Amino acid sequence: MALKIRRDDTVVVTSGKDRGKTGKVLRVDPKRERVYVEGLNIVKRHQRPVQSTDPVKAAGGVVEKEGAIHISNVMLVDPKDNKPTRVGISRENGLRVRVTKRTDSKLD
Repeated sequence: MALKIRRDDTVVVTSGKDRGKTGKVLRVDPKRERVYVEGLNIVKRHQRPVQSTDPVKAAGGVVEKEGAIHISNVMLVDPKDNKPTRVGISRENGLRVRVTKRTDSKLD
């Protein structure tokens, strides 16, 4: 399934513990329909110490990282007026182009 939100998009969270906060999409998991947003939905994971050159893995302990947010709980931020908007698809010369519903501006 092709999702309308992609990596490096700016999104605002519409529900959950981080409602109203904005951030940049770090990665998208289309199979599970989830996105990972920079600095939002922080979860703690216990990590075992490992012999590694990475100091975080070598030390172990409790690591904080971004958790997944369902795609339906985020909205894309319109680049023109910085407000949440829905995303549509339009065709130009046979190519799919993402378009904001709020100001009808192209995203790609």
